Amino acid sequence: MNILAWIVLGLIAGAIGKAIYPGHQGGGILATLLLGIVGAFIGGTLATLLTTGSLQFTAATLSIPGIILAIVGAIIAIFLWGLISRRTA
Repeated sequence: MNILAWIVLGLIAGAIGKAIYPGHQGGGILATLLLGIVGAFIGGTLATLLTTGSLQFTAATLSIPGIILAIVGAIIAIFLWGLISRRTA
């Protein structure tokens, strides 16, 4: 997949993932883009792990199932980022 398709997939998945996940997530367009790209890798890797049983780092493709996998991966990435960056008050 070329870089332009990754950017488009990242924007779509990151924006939908941020809209679905409850609460307020900071960051602008760049954070949404990176979150979506990371989500595409998480979703693609989980799909490969579940279907083949082997751990291979792959990205989701720019298709309807790929976008759904990237959204699920973006939600997982938001959750993990929330755990990492949790502030103690």
